[in-house]
Amino acid sequence: MKYILWFLLAALIGTTQVIAQDNEGIIKRGIFKPKNQRTESNKGKFFIHWGYNFSSYNKSDIHFKGTGYDFTLHNVKAGDRPSKLSLDYINPARITIPQFNFHFGYFFKDNYTISLGWDHMKYVMDIPQRVRITGFIEDHVSEPGIPTGDKAGTYDGEYIEVDADMLTFEHTDGYNFASVGIERYDDVLVNHKGKQVLTMETGLDVGLIVPRSDVRFFGEGKNHYWNIAGYGASAKAGIQYRFWKGMYFQGSYKIGNTQMNSIRTTGRRGIDNAKQNIWFFENYWVLGVRF
Repeated sequence: MKYILWFLLAALIGTTQVIAQDNEGIIKRGIFKPKNQRTESNKGKFFIHWGYNFSSYNKSDIHFKGTGYDFTLHNVKAGDRPSKLSLDYINPARITIPQFNFHFGYFFKDNYTISLGWDHMKYVMDIPQRVRITGFIEDHVSEPGIPTGDKAGTYDGEYIEVDADMLTFEHTDGYNFASVGIERYDDVLVNHKGKQVLTMETGLDVGLIVPRSDVRFFGEGKNHYWNIAGYGASAKAGIQYRFWKGMYFQGSYKIGNTQMNSIRTTGRRGIDNAKQNIWFFENYWVLGVRF
């Protein structure tokens, strides 16, 4: 995934583009050559969109550390948890329950925007699963002590069965990426009136990971409140279809990496902690308006 991220970065900043405006107000592009040319500039406009996503994750290592333990689970498998199709997707009181995307932005140039975004993804570790483990686990961990049963020991790459008695590990409320982004838009199709119809978007996001993690560590834990657990960056590319005035429908793909150094586990702050680096791949579909 990291090679694709670098490729999209190079494509965003390395592609040359020529924009010229003649006396008739025609805006010409260099990256694509649509049959018709656009006559309306986007500079100074705003946009806002909302939609839903599906996500997948590379295998990742999770490092747990606290009183009486310091171990890493290697190549952990996980997936997302999209909500079933229901009225939650259109109920104003419940539309934030499914995996959603929200972005608000401003065109500071004709084809460049800066935006604020909130990607509400969900991350769920597969339970049970067999993974390699390194480190140690004592008979009792944390303060006050939690018994660890047959999982106690010193490990050097052996396989262990991680079951619900040992661990439940989810960022389901969720695996939230709060970001600042820069996007670029290039006309693919312009109608005979000089209006955008089909546009390609590419962009980069950087920001903070604000999960609400649901963790049970040897039976101790809870669904925690949101906390700033780390940071991340991503690259994205998509196609935007403008169907009526400023309204549009967009489908995009995003690839990113996040480093979380402060994941809440038992809830005993300053005692128990987990760290994780995640590569994610996100596909999202949004409905928006430019104004």
